[in-house]
Amino acid sequence: MMKVVLSYSGGLDTTTCIYWIKEKYGADVVTVTVDVGQEDDFGELEERAYRAGALKHYTIDAKEEFAKKYILPGIKSNALYEGKYPLSTSLARPLISEKVVEIAKKEGTFHIAHGSTGKGNDQVRFEISIKSLYPEAKVFSPVREWSMSRDMEYEYLLSHGFKYPYSKGEFSVDENLWGRSVEGGRIELENLEPPEEAFSWTKNIKEAPDIPDVIEIEFEEGVPIGINGNSMDLVSIIKYLNIIGGKHGIGRIDHMEDRVVGIKSREVYEVPAAKILIEAHQDLEKLVLTKSVLKFKYLVEKYWTDLVYEGLWHDPLRESLDAFVNETQRYVSGKVKLKLFKGNIQVIGRESPNSLYKHNLSTYSSLSTFDQSKAIGFIEIWGMQTLLFNEMKVKPQLTKTENVPNAL
Repeated sequence: MMKVVLSYSGGLDTTTCIYWIKEKYGADVVTVTVDVGQEDDFGELEERAYRAGALKHYTIDAKEEFAKKYILPGIKSNALYEGKYPLSTSLARPLISEKVVEIAKKEGTFHIAHGSTGKGNDQVRFEISIKSLYPEAKVFSPVREWSMSRDMEYEYLLSHGFKYPYSKGEFSVDENLWGRSVEGGRIELENLEPPEEAFSWTKNIKEAPDIPDVIEIEFEEGVPIGINGNSMDLVSIIKYLNIIGGKHGIGRIDHMEDRVVGIKSREVYEVPAAKILIEAHQDLEKLVLTKSVLKFKYLVEKYWTDLVYEGLWHDPLRESLDAFVNETQRYVSGKVKLKLFKGNIQVIGRESPNSLYKHNLSTYSSLSTFDQSKAIGFIEIWGMQTLLFNEMKVKPQLTKTENVPNAL
């Protein structure tokens, strides 16, 4: 009998997939849930998968791997898609694909399924990642095939005697260590404020504390290694910042986003730790990297972010860009002090043994050692071509008759 390995989130879509695959293809279904930091009851998800008819279920704890191999490069690259979205869902997809491929090989099957729709980005991310790792795989998406609405999926499950805990109009949520994305329901109406019930990690700023929190994050070669003088692993740092940032209403994003397939989509995210860490990391880079490196790195960051968002984690360009980014991070060590208050992140101090800021050069006080007379020659050379061009532009031009030699 054909065996299909299904990437299983435990949600309405993938639970329906189990019944659909068994009914349409007469196949056994092996479900795989990858723990990337989502706040789920994995025992309950496993029980749900078996109740829906799964032959076998795997739960894989990949939080540490997610943080070190996927989130960390995103921090080093200051990854914000279209300047706003820190790739929370995007970064998890290649890792989930890798684990699903491992199980498919273990189970001796080429057949792999996922629960993405034909409108979204995840179909691209899953299928390119899976095929990159397992070229022989046959990948398909039941949701894309059946064209059912979520209400229709619920009715389909009921018709098979399975009651899923779902209410009409509820949101579709994807969650991991790096962020929480919310779609559907009223969020699809782009001119309305997202309802407060869409948020789970972050407080409304009206309910945020009236006293700010000041924290200090330490980095070593671009890697966050501690908070307020306490050494912490990356997973613990992210969890801590999600809590303290969420308490202050930090990390809410309401974003009109360009999907890979060309559709514009209204997306709502909660990403407290991501916003805080990227803000701190960017500030430290400004202290230790030269102007030319920073300017070029901005371009690299955009390419890197777009590649990951568009499902091209396994593209050789991404690996090449990582090599450049990692080289720049050799100098990104130090501490950044931030004030968290009412939805805002304010950098209030920074220090590094590799700092390019020299007080004796920058100060306007009597302590200055900068020889200001050198500026005169610098300005002349710096603006030479600009000055020559403008001199030429205002210089009186000869007329045509003045140009012609006198025949007499």
